[in-house]
Amino acid sequence: MVLIMGIARGPIMQRTFAVIAVATLISMKAAGAAMVVEDAGVAPRASLDVATLLSAARGAPPLICAMAAASVRGWGWNNWSDAPATPLGAVASVRDAARNEPLPAADIDLLLSALASDDACVRELSIRVLGGQKGDRVSSALMSRLSADDASMRELAAFGLGMLQPATAVDPLIKVLRDPSAGVRANAAWALGHLESGRALVTLVALFHDDAEKVREAAVVAAGRIDSTSSIAALMRVLQQDESPAVRRVAAWALGQKEAREASEVLAASLGKESDPRVREMIAWAIGNSGGGGATSALTSALRRDADDTVRESAAWALAEIGDRSAVDLLGEVAANDKSSRVRGTAAWAIGQLQGNGTKASAGLLRELKDENDDSRLKAAWALGNIADASALADIREALKVEKSSSVRRGLVRALIKSGGHSEETLTELLKSNDPSVREAAVRGLVGNNAFNPWPWPWPRPRPFP
Repeated sequence: MVLIMGIARGPIMQRTFAVIAVATLISMKAAGAAMVVEDAGVAPRASLDVATLLSAARGAPPLICAMAAASVRGWGWNNWSDAPATPLGAVASVRDAARNEPLPAADIDLLLSALASDDACVRELSIRVLGGQKGDRVSSALMSRLSADDASMRELAAFGLGMLQPATAVDPLIKVLRDPSAGVRANAAWALGHLESGRALVTLVALFHDDAEKVREAAVVAAGRIDSTSSIAALMRVLQQDESPAVRRVAAWALGQKEAREASEVLAASLGKESDPRVREMIAWAIGNSGGGGATSALTSALRRDADDTVRESAAWALAEIGDRSAVDLLGEVAANDKSSRVRGTAAWAIGQLQGNGTKASAGLLRELKDENDDSRLKAAWALGNIADASALADIREALKVEKSSSVRRGLVRALIKSGGHSEETLTELLKSNDPSVREAAVRGLVGNNAFNPWPWPWPRPRPFP
């Protein structure tokens, strides 16, 4: 940790944080961020300059290099952190070690001192490492800094306490919710949300009227994290009245997070009136997550008419979540005709969720077996397997003859067997297939229908985050 103090100034500092900056670009690129930017109609980021990365990395302190390397990792369970031998060796694990093992007192002192550095990157690294250090010493030091003269120090202290989440910080953080600095108020609200303290709720709700958008947004998210229904009325007012789309969006998320059935009418009305598509997307999700009684009309209207793909997709998902079987015909139309493959696929999934075993498969669902998109066809095959309509066997067999995707072929075999196509002749033919995925699915069919559950399981995408 001594290295953090030693790199506060000079050429080595520039190289060090260039490593971090460029490594972050690698991480974003690996996560598909460039595709998201292009889809959103924003000018794409410059491509990665490998020469700059390698130049910046040369001579960087090992600890900082390890932190930069830690940002270039996979997503989900496979984060590449368990390789037995890497160029940095044991140093590469220092970031994780700092979050799991107590640091020496001398290092803690250096990190606390570094919070006052004139370099933003040094402050950032210091507070993030401190945020992984459990124990009274660090939390007490940060709580004492909540009363510092410098607003940036109070912001850092609130941020660190949100990472540490000590129960003793609740009252000091509530006190600084009235701080003159918007950044301090926002960080304190964020921290209290992570602490999930009901004692803070009244003061947090009062911040729903704060002049600063980022404070209102942080307070609404914090209220959504706290397990209490007392803020629901205030959240509904925010959804209806706040001038900021970002704040209205998190208000919808908070209502969905609380599964607030009493907000169904307000959510339904807001879905039809809201001008911002990201807010409408979250409202549709909130309706589905909260049960959404009485909101069917609003969801079907959004599914038919909304210009935004993510809103229509979330509406299809929500109709399945609230269990509205009257929407099956509309979902069939959408599955066959919507311009977005994501919407078509989620509509097919919704039909599979809603239709009972042995019911008649919709014509739209059968047409989706010929969809140009692999994921849409997979969801259609999965839905047909759930419905198990014997009259769909001919369509399923025809689709299986021409299907090129292994995952979709597996789904079609599942649909075929569940729909009654499990004669000895059919299974023998499948077992002779040149496609190992088809042979595997046939073996599953021989084992019994239960071997197909929950495989394959094409889960839909909708799950917006605040």
